[in-house]
Amino acid sequence: MGMTIAEKILARASGRPSVSVGDVVEPRVDLAMSHENAALVMNQFKEVFEGTGREANVWDPSKIAIILDHRVPAESAKTATNQKKIREFVASQGITKFHDIRSDQGGICHQILPENGYVRPGAVVVGTDSHTTTHGALGAFAFGIGATEMASVWALGTAFNVEVPATIKVVVTGSLPEFVSAKDLILHLIGKISAEGANFKVLEFHGEAIQELPTSGRLVLCNMAVEAGATAGIVPADHETVRYLRDVAHVQGDIDLTGPDADAVYSEVVEIDANQLTYQIACPHTVDHVKTIDVVEGTKVDQIVIGSCTNGRGDDLAVAATILRGRKIAEGVRMLVFPASWRIYKESMKRGVLNDLVQAGAVVMNPGCGCCLGVHQGALGDGEVALSTTNRNFLGRMGNPRGQVYLCSPAVAAASALTGHITRPPKGDSHHDAAIHFEFPAPADEGCLDAW
Repeated sequence: MGMTIAEKILARASGRPSVSVGDVVEPRVDLAMSHENAALVMNQFKEVFEGTGREANVWDPSKIAIILDHRVPAESAKTATNQKKIREFVASQGITKFHDIRSDQGGICHQILPENGYVRPGAVVVGTDSHTTTHGALGAFAFGIGATEMASVWALGTAFNVEVPATIKVVVTGSLPEFVSAKDLILHLIGKISAEGANFKVLEFHGEAIQELPTSGRLVLCNMAVEAGATAGIVPADHETVRYLRDVAHVQGDIDLTGPDADAVYSEVVEIDANQLTYQIACPHTVDHVKTIDVVEGTKVDQIVIGSCTNGRGDDLAVAATILRGRKIAEGVRMLVFPASWRIYKESMKRGVLNDLVQAGAVVMNPGCGCCLGVHQGALGDGEVALSTTNRNFLGRMGNPRGQVYLCSPAVAAASALTGHITRPPKGDSHHDAAIHFEFPAPADEGCLDAW
């Protein structure tokens, strides 16, 4: 019997010739990622060694990545102190994949990992963040774990008691219409199968529309796979994966392009015709409360947010800038932009994208997660409505349970900023030229960004 990609990866990492759904395995970990919650992991890690007489050292410092991104710069003395402890731990353990609050290395963890080449096809990636699923976009098996589990990974390099999940095959045929994006596709899928439709399963993406997506779009799909309950999302590695890893992440050496077996067994096959897709909006207060834009068009908004680990990449900002260029954001509307990394920030500045956004009235923030989860920057006032390109709209998101959050694509967010209410992108403002332009990779010494 053939295997899915997830099954192949888990078999290899567990030293077994094959695995089947329901098997419990202990895969070797290729990369373990944490952000500010590394402070909690550190406490659990030290407890692992108590009474053993052994020094508390991580199993392999080269396979641990820690990125400060959720509360940057620190918004309180408590956060600043925890970040200080993390810096001290990183130095004492010799962890080199550490990204501090610096404009020459920082950003959101789910952008930092791919753009630095830390994630490879066929790898097992774990992270103390539910959106670790993002990294399946590069053909890895990536999933979120808790602090206690991560402490054991730090100590031993193995993930314990991992049950091999079933896989849902998602086949997306055709091509996405103009301005309709990967964000619309994943929102449509979540609305179709529900927030629990992929519980404890893997979403494996196939079809012409997926093959046409740049890595930036694939990252969006896998990032939000968890919003359908999925353990992981995976796009089979292909020529685009190689392009990204070579031109953007500057990865050398062999790249594994192993795909699923032709006779792999799937628990379900979901088919979507990309040609028929239109703009999708996730309405408060669940991600699967999805409607097409015509149903909610005209809904008043107070705050527009473009960015985050979901839609803060170069082409996302470029699409928004194309729509806003030479125009002004509506009075009474505030627009916040969070590039996903400082590399994207600086390249967007160099190419004039940030200038277009600022001239339109947007406020460009430092890369970070604070606004998305509502702990730092960009909180909503009572009764206010946000339209955001982030990944969650739960009650209390963006810092206020008396606010409302709608989710959309960067194109819809930018168009809505011009009117002050949910609006479809204007016809004739095609982003295709801008997107193609941003596909050209920058020289290695200038930095390469996703979608450039």
